[in-house]
Amino acid sequence: MNDIEKLRVMLPHWIDHNQGHGKEFAQWAEKLTDGSPEVAQLLQTAVQSLQDAQNCLEQALEKAGGPLEAPGGGHNHHSHDPHKHEHTHGAHGGHHHHS
Repeated sequence: MNDIEKLRVMLPHWIDHNQGHGKEFAQWAEKLTDGSPEVAQLLQTAVQSLQDAQNCLEQALEKAGGPLEAPGGGHNHHSHDPHKHEHTHGAHGGHHHHS
């Protein structure tokens, strides 16, 4: 597996985690708006920065050739964007899909 292939496995996970952190930052910013407006403002700025990072990660994934499943389906992440999956999967050997 070359570096670009490894990246195509990792990027979808990074994108997922990044989205999760962005949501958390936004929730905390709301909680702190009254009590600590300066802190809330910084968290809002962090949310914007994460959004920029998100765009860059998604473009990087696209240019690298799109999501690639790890051999053997070791990582069982369930939040891949279904519309980003252009490649075909085999008979799903060893994948655990939550329904």
